[in-house]
Order: sequence, then C-alpha cells, then structure tokens
Amino acid sequence: MRAFRIAEPGVTEIHPISEPVRGPEDVLLRVRLVGFCGSDLSTYRGANPLVSYPRIPGHEIAATIEAVGGGVPGEWQPGMAVTLSPYANCGKCTACRQERPNCCRDNQTLGVQRDGAMTELIAAPWQKLFPSVTLSLRELALVEPLTVGAHAVDRGCVAESDTVCVLGCGAIGLGAIAGAAFRGARVVAVDIDEAKLALARRAGASETVNTQTDNLHEQLQALTDGEGPEVIVEAIGLPQTFRAAVDEVCFAGRIVYIGYAKAPVEYETKYFVQKELDLRGSRNALPGDFPRVIGMLEAGGFPVAEAISQVVPLEEAGQALRTWSENPPAVTKILVDCCG
Repeated sequence: MRAFRIAEPGVTEIHPISEPVRGPEDVLLRVRLVGFCGSDLSTYRGANPLVSYPRIPGHEIAATIEAVGGGVPGEWQPGMAVTLSPYANCGKCTACRQERPNCCRDNQTLGVQRDGAMTELIAAPWQKLFPSVTLSLRELALVEPLTVGAHAVDRGCVAESDTVCVLGCGAIGLGAIAGAAFRGARVVAVDIDEAKLALARRAGASETVNTQTDNLHEQLQALTDGEGPEVIVEAIGLPQTFRAAVDEVCFAGRIVYIGYAKAPVEYETKYFVQKELDLRGSRNALPGDFPRVIGMLEAGGFPVAEAISQVVPLEEAGQALRTWSENPPAVTKILVDCCG
C-alpha cells in the first residue's frame, strides 16, 4: 500500500507499507478522506514533542468498512460510512478510572504517538467506530476536530444563559463556536482574520472581534455590559491569549484552555483568587462527544464547504502541508483523498 509520511522535519514522502493485520474484533477500513490537524503541522515543523520520525499522520478520518472480523457485531457491515475515535488509552491510570480516557496518561493518538490513517487501508477496533447514514464523507472527516472544540464546551459547563468568547477561529475554535451555539449560548468569536471571522458567524457566532483593528477588552466590555464573558475558550495557544482569558473573563467565570502555549506564560495571579476562577484544560474528546457532533452536523447549519480549504490527492499531501506551513492563516482545513 501507499502511505504519506513525514520522514523528518520538513521532509515528506509517499512510502510503501504492508497491509494491516486485522484482529477478530477489528474492522478493515478503506480510508477515504483524512484531515490535516494542527498537530500534523507541528510534526512537519519539528515542534511536536510527542512524535518520533518517520510518522504517518492522520486522525481525522472518513472511511468505509471493507471487511469485519469474526468477533465484530452484525450491525457493522461492509460498505458502511464511518468515522472513528483515534485515541487509545491504558484503562488503568487515574484518568481512565474516572472514565476520562481522553486524557489517559499513556494516550496513543493515531498520527501522533503511533502511525495514523493517511494511507489506503487501516484496521481499527469496532468499538471506536461512529456511523452516519446521512453525513457525506467530507462531513465525517470533520467530526473528530469538531469534537475537540465540543469537548471544551462541555468542560466549560456552557449553558444557554452564557456569553462564550472563543479565542481563535481555526478548525478547533469553530468546533467550540458551533458547540456553544448549539447549546443556545451567545458566542463571541475572536480572531485577526476577517475571512475566519465570517466563517465563525456561519458556524454560530453572534458577534465577532478582530483584534487587528479592535481593542479586545473594550469590545468585550461593551458586549457584556462591563461584566466580561461567563466562559472563555482559548483555542490559539499564545502567551498573550492565555493571559487575555484570565483578564477578560467575568468574576466567577470559567476558562477552558485547548491550545498549547509555545512559551512560558506569566499571569497576574490575583485574578485567580479575586474572580474565583475555574480554569480547566481540555484534551481530545470523549466517546460521547462523537455522536453529539454527528447529530449537530446532521441537523445542518454548519458551514462544511467553507470550512474545507482544499481537498488534495495523497500524492499532493506534502505540497499542501508545505503551503500551509508557509501561510497558516490562509488554511482552515485540508483534506487528503487517500483513494483518488
């Protein structure tokens, strides 16, 4: 089989690999579309500490079932369109014992700690699959990144009465925007790119702030009668946005960090106490997040076509990744067609 892999930082190739070995509880999947994730961009740039090289990327997957093992329940049949949870967990650590396998101490995500799905066939446990009879393959490929944002919304305990500020309107931020709006919350989207802010409005944001032209503090104060948002979701990963979340959230507010700051962050820690803040991290997604996001997409309203920047064949995946690395703001989501 052919597989796309990152051989070392800045170097990609199409490489032959063996067909997967299927266990009795596995399904053989024909990979149709795979999305590039921000973690893949970090891997390409040599900035992902969780990755060793060479690495086949890919954990945002749309596939069809090719064959099933003898121990797979009968409802899983060849030809079904599915996406899957790409996370493997140990089942023993404190996180797993609390039924939070998404933050397992020994988490193994496809395309990060182990080879991913940017190839023709993969084997996966049937328990990791999530089907939809109505979603297109492109929509199925968006489910996993949207679940990451939706999980952050859940971590923030977002309610219909909340004003939620989402910092960053990339694919993960769009998931948080759509997830919060789907709960009935008022959403304020923040970015420096007008095209992404327009997309955020299509995804459910009622207001937007462009921090290239507007003062974030003044805008949020004006939109919340001087209180600040009840919830801020940070989906960028910069020291200044980490600090802005603490500065701008209301008293007794909640902050959820999805992004990784690439440098140390200095805080005015008095706000932690004075505002009695709830600060939470959000990692990956729980199994229950997948059917919720599938239901959200099936209900319509999410701007699928606009969220996908381009679809490229496997042979052009390397060039697409290089182009993204050279101009990150120009890209929301790149899908790779592994069968074209």
